[in-house]
Amino acid sequence: MGNTLKLILIGLSVLAGAPEIWRRLTLLFETENQFVPIAAFCTLLVLCILSLVGAGLIRNGILRWPLAVFLAGGSMMVDSYQWVVGDFMDYEAFITMIQSAENFGEAAAQHGNIMALALGKAIILLLGVGLKPVATQSIFALLSKLLSVPIILAISLMLFFRGGEGASGLPSSHSGLSYGLLYGYEYLTEDHSPREAVVIKPAGVKPAADIVLIVDESIAGAYLDINSKTGVYSGLANPKTKVPVHNFGLAAAITNCSVGANVTLRYGGTRDSYRETIKSKPSIWAYAKAANLETIYIDAQRTGGVYQNLMDDAERALIDKWDQFDEVSVLYRDQAVAGRLADYLNDEKQQFILVNKVGGHFPVSDKFPNSHARYAPMLKRQFTDVSEAPPDNLDGRQSNWVLYRNSYRNTLLWNVGSFFDRLFAKSKIGDAMVIYTSDHGQTFHERGEYGEATHCTSNPEIEEGVVPLILIGGPSSEQARWAKAAKANHDKLSNYRIFPTLLGAMGYAKRDIEEVYGFDLSSNEPDPFTFNVNFNARLGGVPIWMHIPSGKIARPPLSDFSKKADLLDQ
Repeated sequence: MGNTLKLILIGLSVLAGAPEIWRRLTLLFETENQFVPIAAFCTLLVLCILSLVGAGLIRNGILRWPLAVFLAGGSMMVDSYQWVVGDFMDYEAFITMIQSAENFGEAAAQHGNIMALALGKAIILLLGVGLKPVATQSIFALLSKLLSVPIILAISLMLFFRGGEGASGLPSSHSGLSYGLLYGYEYLTEDHSPREAVVIKPAGVKPAADIVLIVDESIAGAYLDINSKTGVYSGLANPKTKVPVHNFGLAAAITNCSVGANVTLRYGGTRDSYRETIKSKPSIWAYAKAANLETIYIDAQRTGGVYQNLMDDAERALIDKWDQFDEVSVLYRDQAVAGRLADYLNDEKQQFILVNKVGGHFPVSDKFPNSHARYAPMLKRQFTDVSEAPPDNLDGRQSNWVLYRNSYRNTLLWNVGSFFDRLFAKSKIGDAMVIYTSDHGQTFHERGEYGEATHCTSNPEIEEGVVPLILIGGPSSEQARWAKAAKANHDKLSNYRIFPTLLGAMGYAKRDIEEVYGFDLSSNEPDPFTFNVNFNARLGGVPIWMHIPSGKIARPPLSDFSKKADLLDQ
């Protein structure tokens, strides 16, 4: 009975992955000469199932239970991703998930119901493999035990030589464990040499005012009124105080996930060189300090000094002031950022300031106060502190996406519109230069696409790579230059232009900047208007660039809301 129960549990875990198996077979049936790939896939599938059975029949508990834990852990990670996104998890997506581990709480809040199902499947597999087997001497049992671990290693080796591709449709336990082995191999073999020092010197005098980069979170550029007639009030289209706003319109993000976008904004690089630049070149902090600027980091997303987006101790050592808001509810963090940033802008010191806002990251049901619940119907509100909110219970239905989009609009009213109203009212921007953008865009399934994810997908919609790009203020002598550039480059540039622009504002020579980091926002050089959907490009893989046809970007549908209260004076 003991082995029968184990086989039933293992069989149930495999059957729970039947939709992914069928989807892979369907794709293979659509290929030319499909017999060979279908036969290869079916052979691998049978071997994986044999490997699971063999792992469960290992008598030594010291070997069996760790193997059960690793297989169940791989199953949990891969299934959580695949069932949320509605697509296969490849190695690129696995790396992104590992690098975004600090966002686990938000992911659980958004997709907790689906992750609970993935956990249930993983527990079934854990027990199926881990429970003590009854001794047997059958040829099948001996063969399966003998092949169990070699099959796992063979799949990992196959993925290594295929750049992490080829596990789609196989049991998630094996793909997840194999991805983990590949990641461990890469970490142990990669170069950990110190970064290069700043070797160029500023060509001009020390900047006379602050230089600020505001990186918002998950802002769909087309959902702001500055970019769409149906967009949400941003505080930027017609600022309530006199401040120059140069709108470069919709821009291409670096990639469609937070980690890659943020680390590239801090280290620069071009589409051809970003991997080497991120690994070895100086950070924006190092350049700012070499230009004799005080360095300040305002982080509204984390507390307690916790790092995010691949920041480490070496980078932290270059930051003079680090502001987080441990005692402030997430609901009010962006308002606190506006106040703190205004203080720095008003202190008459020359500083480089980088801001990571809360913005519009999921869950969005409670990221705005009742006063800003202007768009309805919307998601059910739960708690004040959204970091502890329950899931928004998306299930892919268009009726639920309508609720989501309206809650997102309300979030933008508060975390963008009210943020800039507060910042402009409290600060004297003067000659300070403020660049505003987002790490990535969002897809809200306006076209009826399947899935529950808004970004970070391996097969993204173009909206995941569409962000706002705005330059605020700047020296009075440069206003004509920026106005001309914004008009000429409207809806044409990418966030790769930001790092060179920041260096230029710090006084570094254009020639030195362009040689390593490419062109700035004022350049007439054309931009491909693409974002990277294979940012990590591991194991010999190459970046994959998705072009954004401007005319096909989904605009906020007016049909979403049954009422829209007039905006209050803020």
